[in-house]
Amino acid sequence: MNANAPQPTTPPSPDDFDALYRGDYDAFNLAVQASDVPHPEFRIDRVPWDISEVQPVVRDLEADGQITDEVLDIGCGAGENAMFLAGRGYRVCGLDAAPAAIDIARERARQRGLDKVVEFDVADATDLTEYADRFATVIDSALYHCFPEEQRPHYVAELHRAGRPHARLHVVCLSDQVPDEFPGPYRISEDNLRDTLTDGGWAITRLELTTYTTATTRRDIERQPGTGLSAIADRLDFDSHDRLLASVWLTTAERR
Repeated sequence: MNANAPQPTTPPSPDDFDALYRGDYDAFNLAVQASDVPHPEFRIDRVPWDISEVQPVVRDLEADGQITDEVLDIGCGAGENAMFLAGRGYRVCGLDAAPAAIDIARERARQRGLDKVVEFDVADATDLTEYADRFATVIDSALYHCFPEEQRPHYVAELHRAGRPHARLHVVCLSDQVPDEFPGPYRISEDNLRDTLTDGGWAITRLELTTYTTATTRRDIERQPGTGLSAIADRLDFDSHDRLLASVWLTTAERR
């Protein structure tokens, strides 16, 4: 583990993420620099986690029978995971704090003929009162690691609020196994996940390392020589499309 890896002091805000989804990459990069995210000199020119298809880890969860109606995709971004599940016949609600992300998700759903079967709304993940006791499955695909440590217990409690009795939660978040040179967000330890979820009313049934597919390509890294990522390019993992793979925790838990 990289126990001494630098940590951001103040994460980018929902407004910063909204700017990112609107294509204002300069504004988002400035916000990242101000947040002390590790190695902010690596500049992005696209939404790093939007691969325009379902995340493989979510696809595999569905294939393994780990998804049950109704589904909450919290921090849904451009909606690819939600649309994949809706296309598989599930009732899905995707929530995100960035209005621009929801606009993109709704438009993609319309283009694919899924706008009648998947719901997208702007919402604050730290206040899910409106969605209490509704969902049998909650999916957090790369949102947990956006919260500073002091906010995570409240966030997890809100996920508990949104779940039905015995709901299943899947959390995919950046692990503390990533190299120090890897750009932020917060690195998450196994202990943090165990303590926060357990204290928040969830019984963990699985906690393991896997990979998360990013939109950052090998070529993107080569175009920014001198950055932390370029310095360790030969130690990074890429998929068959040359997309950078990040080490993440996959945690599954049941609502107590």
